[in-house]
Amino acid sequence: MSDFRLKVFISVAKNLSFTKASKELFVSQPAITKHIQELETQYQVSLFERLGNRIKLTKAGEILLEHSERIIDDYKRLEYELNLLHNTHSGELRLGASTTISQYVIPALLACFLEKFPNVRLSLLSGNTREIESALAEHRIDLGVVEGIQRTTGMKYMPFMEDELVLITSTRSRLSRFDEISLYDLPGIPLVLRERGSGTLDVFESVLQQYAIKLSSLNVQMFLGSTESIKNYLEYSDCMGVVSIRALQQELTAGKFKIIELKEARINRQFCFVQHYGQEAGLASAFMQFASHNKKL
Repeated sequence: MSDFRLKVFISVAKNLSFTKASKELFVSQPAITKHIQELETQYQVSLFERLGNRIKLTKAGEILLEHSERIIDDYKRLEYELNLLHNTHSGELRLGASTTISQYVIPALLACFLEKFPNVRLSLLSGNTREIESALAEHRIDLGVVEGIQRTTGMKYMPFMEDELVLITSTRSRLSRFDEISLYDLPGIPLVLRERGSGTLDVFESVLQQYAIKLSSLNVQMFLGSTESIKNYLEYSDCMGVVSIRALQQELTAGKFKIIELKEARINRQFCFVQHYGQEAGLASAFMQFASHNKKL
């Protein structure tokens, strides 16, 4: 029902590339160009500024992007709510979620989904991002929800929700005297981090690499397999840890932990649905729609 030209424009605007938009939407590059030209003709504006081999949004493009995303979201919600009137889902859905998501994000969604669709048999496998992707590849689950930045060939990744990783320490630690530190101070600070294969560590390591800091140069006292383990360890040590902001609501309210700001950057990441290419319908699709429309639970 929604205008496909807006989807094309959003893809080009997000990727700042006609070629990448073509691959993302499985549409030829001339067709991508044609859709953009039609929008520019319709609104009598230039949406992109050409800078050699690069492009950037014009002011008109920024305005159209803001409204286009809202329009597409409204269309999705309309279709979803109308479909709910005649859809009675049943069957088995095997979900897998990386540790942070399975502990702090998805439980409320699962409860509400089962309340809405009581004839669905639901199971949840928890593990780090690599483990969830392996389970999907081996067809032990139907849909994954992961937090890393690595991408596995043959799998399709779809954005779900935004997240932020933060540096924390116990309010009882001597390190709590800091309000802010530099990334370049990290080698001199004892750290507790998530294990190899976790999306949290992948994202943190990628930020370090942007500032030419090697993970091996850090003073990592321990790699632990869950955020809860990190929080429990930090309560009794003079260390800092990197965890999702979503895992800290109760502890921050209770005054147990303090967030230490990083001077150079905020560590933002995106949770994603992941499934095999071509797997577009069924309960997995129904759950993705439900979760996307109810992610503020």
